[in-house]
This record gives sequence, structure tokens and C-alpha cells, in this order.
Amino acid sequence: MSAPHLLVGNIFFAPYTYGGATIVAEEVARHLALDHGWQVSAVSAVSRADLPAYALRKVQTGPVPNYLINLPPGRGYAAHYSNPQVTEAVSRLLHSLAPDLLHLHCLQELGSGLIRAGREAGVPVVVSTHDFWWLCERQFMIRPDGRYCGQSPVRIDGCRGCVVDHDRARTRARHLAGALAEADLVTYPSAFARDLSRASGLAARADAVWQNGVTLPGPDFADRQAARRARDPRLTFGFCGGPSQLKGWPLIREAFAPLTRQDFRVRLVDGALEGSWWQDVPLGSLPGDWQVRPRYAQADMDVFWAEIDVLLFPSQWKETFGLTVREALARGVRVIQTDSGGTVEHAGPDRDRLIPIGAGAEAMRREILHALDRADRHAEPVPVTGFAAQAEAFVQLTAPLIEPRETWPKDQSQETNPAGDKDPLAPIRPCAEEPVEEIAPANHQARRA
Repeated sequence: MSAPHLLVGNIFFAPYTYGGATIVAEEVARHLALDHGWQVSAVSAVSRADLPAYALRKVQTGPVPNYLINLPPGRGYAAHYSNPQVTEAVSRLLHSLAPDLLHLHCLQELGSGLIRAGREAGVPVVVSTHDFWWLCERQFMIRPDGRYCGQSPVRIDGCRGCVVDHDRARTRARHLAGALAEADLVTYPSAFARDLSRASGLAARADAVWQNGVTLPGPDFADRQAARRARDPRLTFGFCGGPSQLKGWPLIREAFAPLTRQDFRVRLVDGALEGSWWQDVPLGSLPGDWQVRPRYAQADMDVFWAEIDVLLFPSQWKETFGLTVREALARGVRVIQTDSGGTVEHAGPDRDRLIPIGAGAEAMRREILHALDRADRHAEPVPVTGFAAQAEAFVQLTAPLIEPRETWPKDQSQETNPAGDKDPLAPIRPCAEEPVEEIAPANHQARRA
């Protein structure tokens, strides 16, 4: 059998990189191409005034060509989760490329119709979830007041206080649950995410925990880290979450404020694409040495992490994974964290010191003082999955779908769409193939969110 051809779908893709899920999608695709010889293509979205609405264009800056669908402004509520024009464009692309597997990541704006497009083209479909978009209209289970929803399991009747229109939110929930049930395999980045999704009624033909990889430290990281610690032995805390209640910034500020000691540093990452998260946040009155650092890209993250001894991760919501936590643990950086869902599914130290979500600043202060006063300030690196290993796991997970590829029927719509069903997942009738114009990327710097 020749090397498989994989089509990856995600709302963003290089050269338009934004967010941790996009980094995962790109890095796995890159390793499948370079390490396993797979042919990989991508489809994603862009919004450019110089292109026609829903135009399909090709751009390429690395080993993976990216087919962009130009989304126009003014799209309605339903189009954010089920857009027939996007589905039709992807259907044409599937018939043109004839991939062996369709791997879908974040589908907000693209819509769940990509699952049906794959099945009607006779292509096996894998959906990898990264957040709670399939369960929650607000994507992250965060209430309008900034607090974690806390539903477990999630029930749409419990969403009345969050959504603007409960009836349309109910329609959305039913539609997405039905669409996800058509995928051949659904993956979750943690057991927490899988168990909550199952309990909340998201059924799949098959599902699996597929842990995300991270960029592992380079060969000179340990020397770089040791040199910094020798040059400035003050314990350095790092925080990557921004000045929001959701990420725990008020707890950090209130925990440090009453300290009378000055023998530590704090480095805050500024993740803003434009302007600064921290420009209006007063830091001068806080004890210790505080500085704001620019956001880091994958290629230069070792420069940042060599400066950090303890990561502050007081997230006030249950997250699905936690890339930052794994990046820290892989480099021997201790983590002070809350009991925040999938972020704690690791073998790192201090798991007996997790802070409950909702605990006050005093609990955070105790952990900060413990980190400053403990004899064993520095931890050993913890084995963490890298992107190469994540790609290898994907090869193993999908082998049963790809190997019998030649036996797949060309139209499976009748399995899950009985006659007379007027659901938006109606069969797609693709237009004739058309050439895809190649364009140069707009001026955009790929960064880590």
C-alpha cells in the first residue's frame, strides 16, 4: 500500500497559526509527512476582503499545502456550526484530492458538515476535540460572568442562564451530537474530556484518549537553564495566562501582595497579538522583580523556559489538557496549579499539593512560600509526550481505518440519514471540480497563543 494521503481540517493552519490546537494540528501533520512519509494537505479558513466569499485558494509555506476557504463577514448563528457553503467547498476538495483519511480538529466557523462531506466521499473521518465546542455554545464552559460552568454532565437545560436564545442553543446541541456520531473515531486530549463528553451524551462509533504532544527541550536546554540559575539564583515564577479571572490572575496578585520579601522574580507572558495585555495592569507595588515578556514561539520557547523555575497555573476552570503545564514539566520546571481537569493528568511532582478551584488567595500564597523555602527548589524533568510520539500514536490509532480503504463504499449517507430526514446534514451534491488558484500569504506572523 502506498503512503496514505491525509487531509487535515482546522479553523487555522500555517501560515495563519493561532492557538494551541492549531499548533498540535500543524506539528502532527508535519511529523506524519517527515517521519512517516505521509502525503498531508490541510483545509482551513481565512477572512480576506480581496477574495470572493467562500473562494477556495491554496497557500503553502512548509511541507503541507493549505487550502483556504474565504469566510465572508455577517454570517448567521447557525453558520458558525453548520455552513453549507463551507461543506460544499470541502466536498469539492475531497473529490479533487481523494485522500485516504480526513482528520478534523477545531471546526468552529467551518462547521460540522465536514464530517458528512467525508463520509459521502467514502473517506474515513477522525475528529480530534480540543475544547468543549461540541457541548457548549461558549466553547469553554465559561459563564458570562467569567466563572466556570461546572455542569457534569452537561445538560442543555442547564445552559439557560448563559445562552442568548435557548431554543437555538438546543438545536445546535442536537445537531452537533448527531454530526459527531457519524465520525469513525473521536479523540480526546484527556480522560477528563472524554469522560465528561461521554456522560453528556456525545456518542461516537469509537473514541480514544489521544494526548497532545509538546515541543520538547532542545539538547542545550539543561546547560542554558543551569547557566541562568548560576547567574541569578533567585527563584523565578512564570505566568502565561494573562490578566483574567479565568486564568487566576486575581489570585496571583492577591497572593503576592502582602509578602514582605524581595528574593524572587516573576515573569509574565504577554500573549496579545496587538498592543499589550498588561499595559494597564499596575505591577510596581508588588514585591519582588516583575517583568512582562513577549509571547514565545515554538522555535524559541527554551529561551523563555530557561528563565523560569516555577510555573503558576491557577486556572479557574476545568481545561481539557494544558500544553503549558507539559512544556514546563518536560524542562524540570515545577508547577503550582489548581485541580483543573485534564491539566493534572501527568506524572509531575507535587500532585498532592493541587489547589481546589475556588480556593482563596491564602491557599495560593502557601504554595508560593513553600516553593521559596523548600530545600529541593528544582525538580527533575518529567517524561512528556512530544509531537513525534503523538504522530506515531495517530498512525497506530488510524491504521484500522486506512488499511481496508479500498473496501469503503462511495456513499454511506443512508446509514445515518434515513429517507425524509430534513436535518442540515442532508447529502451533498458537489459541483464539478475547478482549479484552485495559489496565492501568497498575507502579512502574518505565526505565533503561539
